[in-house]
Amino acid sequence: MNKIKGSIKSKKFHQIIETARDLFMRYGIKRITVEEICATASVSKMTFYKYFDNKIDLVLFILKQIYADAEKRYRDIFAQDIPYSEKAGEIIKLKLESSKDFSQEMLGDLMQNSIDEVAEFIHKKKQENFRLFLDDMIAAQKKGEIRKDINPHFILYILDRMQEMLVDQRILNMYESPQALISELTNYFFYGILSNKER
Repeated sequence: MNKIKGSIKSKKFHQIIETARDLFMRYGIKRITVEEICATASVSKMTFYKYFDNKIDLVLFILKQIYADAEKRYRDIFAQDIPYSEKAGEIIKLKLESSKDFSQEMLGDLMQNSIDEVAEFIHKKKQENFRLFLDDMIAAQKKGEIRKDINPHFILYILDRMQEMLVDQRILNMYESPQALISELTNYFFYGILSNKER
């Protein structure tokens, strides 16, 4: 559990966060140590432990920021008074923007469930996001913007399987980057569920 209370404006705190985020995104979670974070951020280990209990505590803090930002942007998109097809296009852009900093190593560490606390957090957020997305799909389906003959729960099942593809090396080898695969999957998913009226 991190020791941060209220709004922190410490320059060293922000150096730790920014440095760690950059290192994790480039090299994954497992490969990076507290020592590397401190050395790159030019802070002491004592300063690090003033704010975080350990590396995983820091990882969870960063992931919470990432998820909170993505959820806010998602809600902003769905709050707009535009057709579902346009919202789908905005969601594709959001997915690409959100994933552009993630290296294959980082995606692997997040998706392979090898760090218990991180796996638990990702699972919880995935369930929350699926519920939110399901509610939005049901609302769009009632308006006739998504085919009425598709079960929204099936769509969520497919989404879950699609996420597993992000660590499938056979599929990743077909694309120049994980982001290219994410783009393909997201386009396929959204434009495959729209009704004729929305195409």
